[in-house]
Amino acid sequence: MGSANRTNRADQRILSRIGEMVAEEKILRELLAAEGIDGATERVQLAVLERELDQCWDLLRQRRAKTEFGEDPGEAEVRPSSQVEDYRS
Repeated sequence: MGSANRTNRADQRILSRIGEMVAEEKILRELLAAEGIDGATERVQLAVLERELDQCWDLLRQRRAKTEFGEDPGEAEVRPSSQVEDYRS
C-alpha cells in the first residue's frame, strides 16, 4: 500500500471521528432542549467533546501541513487540549 493511500485512510479516520463527535454534540443539545438531560451534565459532556474535536482538527491540520511540505504526516501527534483549545474548522 502506498504512503499516499495510508495518509488518505488516516485522514478519513480522523474526519470520521470528527463526524461522530458532531453527531454526539447534536444529540446532547437535542436532549437538553427536550429536558432529557440536565444542563450541568450536558455542559460537562460538551466540554469533553469540544476538547477532543479541537485535538482532532489540530491533528488533521498538522497532517495536511506535513503532507504539503513533503514531510511524513505519520509524524503528526495529538497535542494536549490546552495547546489546541478553540481550534475550529
